[in-house]
Amino acid sequence: MGRLKLAVLGAGMVGATTAQRLAEKELGDVVLTDVVEGMPQGKALDLLEAGPVEGYDVDVRGTNDIADIAGASVVVVTAGLARKPGMSRDDLLQRNAEIVGGLADAIRRHAPDSIVVVVTNPLDVMAHLVHKRTGFEACRVMGMAGVLDSARFRTFVAIELGVSARDVHAMVLGGHGDSMVPLPRFSTVSGIPVTELLPRERIEAIVQRTRNGGAEIVELLKQGSAFYAPSASAACMVESIVRDQKRVLPAAVRLSGQYGLRDVFAGVPVKLGARGVEEIIELPLTPEELAALRSSAEQVRALAARVA
Repeated sequence: MGRLKLAVLGAGMVGATTAQRLAEKELGDVVLTDVVEGMPQGKALDLLEAGPVEGYDVDVRGTNDIADIAGASVVVVTAGLARKPGMSRDDLLQRNAEIVGGLADAIRRHAPDSIVVVVTNPLDVMAHLVHKRTGFEACRVMGMAGVLDSARFRTFVAIELGVSARDVHAMVLGGHGDSMVPLPRFSTVSGIPVTELLPRERIEAIVQRTRNGGAEIVELLKQGSAFYAPSASAACMVESIVRDQKRVLPAAVRLSGQYGLRDVFAGVPVKLGARGVEEIIELPLTPEELAALRSSAEQVRALAARVA
């Protein structure tokens, strides 16, 4: 039995960096696709040539033919337009829906047994669209948001306290955007709740910076958007699936009654393994936290109706 085949759709900064991380983790052979002629081929060759130096030994191939994803076990969707300064994730809705909808049709045709991790924004809506267009069972389609949002929250907590980010664990639920729901009660430093270590006003400031994390980077870069942390987050999810690690990570998944929500994608903690989303974990939320999560999910539902 040969190595697993992993496909990354979109060879921009997020896609190419995701391909790099998958190769460096030796999770499988990587196929990098894009509509721009030469770009995925060039980046793939560059990644292949880095292998002898970095010590990874997998095949990395670039292509403009989406049919080359045939047989992929996991497909990561990063293709689409990136945000520009002043542009909300929702502004991207219609343009990226056209791109991602076409890719979902191709995934259904060429990689019908794959698990799909969606990264393209607006992320929760794009995951909904991929699920609908592929017709895949819900456990095989998920959006990468919670891992990234939680990583940002963890980073800002570590900076505030002057501690190692490795010892900070955080949980961020809800949609990927201004309505996300960071949960300080479920966020800890070596098991100590953040609420015991920081005053409420500092936690609120960190929560707000987390919500604005992507936009902050967009404003600083002037052109393009974040790609190091998003690619790391996507690779983390792929690794848990490919290696059947069964990690508990926040991800955008289709809910079927959990948290009082149904037929909508929202960020919640899930167990990720070889079958994809193997379990959705229901946290005991306060009425305020639950109301925030439901409000976030309803915003996703309203946007999803516009691309139905």
